Amino acid sequence: MREMSGANTHGGQQPQKHYGVTSPISLAYPKESDHIYTQKLIEAMKPFGVFEDEDEQNHRLAVLGKLNALVKEWIAEISEEKDIPPSAIGSVGGKIFTFGSYRLGVHTKGADIDALCVAPRHVQREDFFQSFFEKLKKHEEIKDLLAVEDAFVPVIKFKFDGIEIDLLFARLALQSIPENLDLRGDSLLRNLDIRCIRSLNGCRVTDEILSLVPNKENFRLTLRAIKLWAKRRGIYSNMLGFLGGVSWAMLVARTCQLYPNAVAATLVHKFFLVFSKWEWPNAVLLKQPEESNLNLPVWDPRVNPSDRYHLMPIITPAYPQQNSTYNVSTSTRTIMSEEFKTGLSVTDEILRGKAEWPKLFEPPRFFQKYKHYIVLAASASTEENHLEWIGLVESKIRVLIGNLERNEYITLAHVNPQSFPGLKENRTENEFVSMWFIGIIFKKAENAESVNIDLTQDIQAFTDTVYRQANNVSMLKEGMKIEATHVKKRQLHEYLPPDVLQKKKKSLADVNRTSNGGTKRCSLDGSQLDSSRDTDCGTPFSSPTPVNRPDVLPVAHTAIPLENTCLSPGSTIPTMLGRNMPHATSPSSKALLANGPSSTDSINSSAPKRPCSPSPDSSPKRLKGPDKVRPPESLDGDKPMPIPTIDTTRTQRLSSNELPDASSPLPTNNLRVVKNSIRLTLNR
Repeated sequence: MREMSGANTHGGQQPQKHYGVTSPISLAYPKESDHIYTQKLIEAMKPFGVFEDEDEQNHRLAVLGKLNALVKEWIAEISEEKDIPPSAIGSVGGKIFTFGSYRLGVHTKGADIDALCVAPRHVQREDFFQSFFEKLKKHEEIKDLLAVEDAFVPVIKFKFDGIEIDLLFARLALQSIPENLDLRGDSLLRNLDIRCIRSLNGCRVTDEILSLVPNKENFRLTLRAIKLWAKRRGIYSNMLGFLGGVSWAMLVARTCQLYPNAVAATLVHKFFLVFSKWEWPNAVLLKQPEESNLNLPVWDPRVNPSDRYHLMPIITPAYPQQNSTYNVSTSTRTIMSEEFKTGLSVTDEILRGKAEWPKLFEPPRFFQKYKHYIVLAASASTEENHLEWIGLVESKIRVLIGNLERNEYITLAHVNPQSFPGLKENRTENEFVSMWFIGIIFKKAENAESVNIDLTQDIQAFTDTVYRQANNVSMLKEGMKIEATHVKKRQLHEYLPPDVLQKKKKSLADVNRTSNGGTKRCSLDGSQLDSSRDTDCGTPFSSPTPVNRPDVLPVAHTAIPLENTCLSPGSTIPTMLGRNMPHATSPSSKALLANGPSSTDSINSSAPKRPCSPSPDSSPKRLKGPDKVRPPESLDGDKPMPIPTIDTTRTQRLSSNELPDASSPLPTNNLRVVKNSIRLTLNR
């Protein structure tokens, strides 16, 4: 597989085109051994369903052709209804554009297609969600039709002849849509509403990425390998604070810019070399940001104070430039940095002939890695309610991670993006349960025999956030519950089947199936809930507005012992690449960068680590009657202790459809707060 850069030849007679914000690190051309290693890489990826066969590719093209014809037909019908002259109806146009993994050419078998319907100015968004929706409903090849009109990025989702499609809509300020329309022109954004700009952003970013790499085929093969690696290693999830498909694509594109003549095997190795040494929070840029005088908010830490607290900025190349990794926290950045170093070590071995490519795609031993875990279980009484409920809970897990990170006794909180169904013996017949596991590393107890750690407030603030949002959008139904439990590694067998704990190697399809629960979901803010999702369609166009943490309802305390654990400190490696967007280094921002603010928490509240061992005088009084505190468990007790949550049997709904903040009231009808909590004793 001899893929050479189209910009130059070995003779070097033509000057090679320069890509990126810095000069390349190396212009070296591949050796014969590099092509051999690349072919071996391809063979190692094939068993994971990374490549489609020709029949599947043709099927997708046929479906997109039918959809494009359907759009043109619908726009012509709308034009006639709106008294467009008959002579002009034939030229009003309308077109389907693809973006995300399909447009990049890195989609896997069975993957969905992200698409955008572009219409002329006389076609309204209401037409798309009404008349076009009705037209789709009547089409015999279209199934599972769902409109999500109030999402952050409005979308119609459906299956067209077996192919899943997420279709966005954008109305341009043009009389007609030409067939050769290039969406990259910034002037197209003039006079558009923000929802159209968001919808266009996916296509504009994808097209810019493809235009900024020296060799598209080398880029695509490398990106396939890195995406497979990230999914297998459990660090592919924009929603949970890792990276999504667009972010991984930009990191691979930057590697290609730095090594423009390298083939995929070399680029995979250089990817790990570059980003294991990258000095975050220096931003990754594919090109210098350009001004467009359209007054749209862009990522710029010199202007926007909140941008200064992003921990791992990767900036989209299309205007308005945004940080695609605003969800990254201290813990997720630490985990990904360690994975980059592990990937570098493994690829070093592979290119020295001491290992084979399958070793790179081996899953991590998550359930053997930590001594302590928090099990977060979301349950509902019907399958439909369960899918809706776990979508909301999963979209807020990063709030819980942020809360735990600010606990002064917690060094790291590592959420596994894969969710697991509850074991049959642990649930009732009509109960649907999904569980997420969070590995915890506690600091050593110094200058004391033991330290008390209270996780109650961290958990309660998270559950309050979830219940507020569910209540505000009238989602909360009887039977929807959240329960968080602290367990030790030796207790995991009570929650997971033996094959999971023994870490049986699964195919990528198995991993995706269990991660997704077999169904794609969409959160209330429009971000996709599929952990292996290829696009970040929910990226906001301004930094998330900080909100204050909700007041936590008082609870009483009891204790459970906890043996000591510690995380080995990581060394700081200087960045080897220069000239990035200036980053603020004020004392306050340094403190925040060290402690990792969540995008949903206030900047002021996230600067210091929060002490979580209240003095005895500050503990609430013990309660009488049925709500009295349970006695402390014995030192050697292995019984998992639930962290208190709120009973959800209430039925009250708030009329507001706005997303909740800390000032939103908690539902009060039949509200019950469990009066026991978790306090852990950290021994020296």
